[in-house]
Amino acid sequence: MLNPQSLSAIQGALRELQLDGWLLFDFHGANPVASGMLGLEGLLTRRVFALVPREGTPVAISHAIEQAPWKRWPAEWPRERYTSWRSLEQHLAKLVNGKKVAMEYSPGDAVPYLDRVPAGVLEMVKSAGAKVVSSGELVTRFYAAWSVAHVESHRRAASVVAQIARDAITVAGKRARGGAPLAEHELARLILDRFAEQRLFTDHGPIVAAGANAANPHYEPSSASPRPINRGDILLVDLWAKEQTDTGVYADQTWMASLGPPSARALDIWTAVRDGRDAAIALVQDRVSKGTPVRGAEVDDAARAVITSRGFGEYFTHRTGHSIDPRDLHGSGPHIDNLETREERLLVPGVAFSIEPGVYISGEIGVRSEVNVYLAAGKAVVTPDNYQRELIIAE
Repeated sequence: MLNPQSLSAIQGALRELQLDGWLLFDFHGANPVASGMLGLEGLLTRRVFALVPREGTPVAISHAIEQAPWKRWPAEWPRERYTSWRSLEQHLAKLVNGKKVAMEYSPGDAVPYLDRVPAGVLEMVKSAGAKVVSSGELVTRFYAAWSVAHVESHRRAASVVAQIARDAITVAGKRARGGAPLAEHELARLILDRFAEQRLFTDHGPIVAAGANAANPHYEPSSASPRPINRGDILLVDLWAKEQTDTGVYADQTWMASLGPPSARALDIWTAVRDGRDAAIALVQDRVSKGTPVRGAEVDDAARAVITSRGFGEYFTHRTGHSIDPRDLHGSGPHIDNLETREERLLVPGVAFSIEPGVYISGEIGVRSEVNVYLAAGKAVVTPDNYQRELIIAE
């Protein structure tokens, strides 16, 4: 969050990037980056701007009737007030005229998670005399990066989530073997109950998908259409949760099992997905350990190349991974993607993301394997510690 402690680092980055400032804009929560950086709380129904300059003191522009949400804004930092559109535009022009500023904008909508500022606002800022560029690198460094406390919380959550996943698969296997199989939605309920016992929070889910249902990457089990998890099924369990603290960040994992001996085809698909995942992990770890730049798009390419070489490329229909930032499971930092979006941002120390390639053959089978990775100085750490290497056989 923007505060006197973070200001020096942000201004150093602005000088490095040869920018005059970072212009934050929000309206009705349309830009979570701006609202998160500004730490505004309370009723906000009017447009807000804040310029973090390369030198000097940040300046905000806020509506006269909405001052209460700015209680975290330091008293020594100016805050201009407007009432009319004319006064808003006058304040804005005074702030940005002749400056090169970064905003949450992605040319050509290359990365939608960065494209948060409406076209009309960009036109307003440009008309005020500013040149606008993307704030992508600033978002990566100062909005999406984890703190030490985030890492510690994530590691604890990852360990618990992994154990709950393995336990759930064991229960499904025992019930199927005993002739009283659980339905998908019942296993999902069991997972949610375990989250509650462990004081973990999740916003929705999990995904529990048996057989051909797993060929839908966003499948939702339902009591309205119960599907038993039977012997002989391939089972996908995708679950995510975080600690219920201010520093809690999500652990997001997908585990795969066969209830009984798997077919040769199921093993081939699982192996292709796992090896694609491991190729992505290996690329990140190698580049980071050597201090060599690596981009999310390159990591996506590495996973996709393996799965394509095994004959399943056409069935890998989503990005390899998503950003996990301190606020959101699907965050605003660099994604592992060169399919859905053009993700050219560098993976830098502090960021975290999922690696989760999958193969989805409609009407037949779906396989995904998901781990998380966070970057520290000189290393890329995979969680959970004991992530899945082989297809689980739940006898």
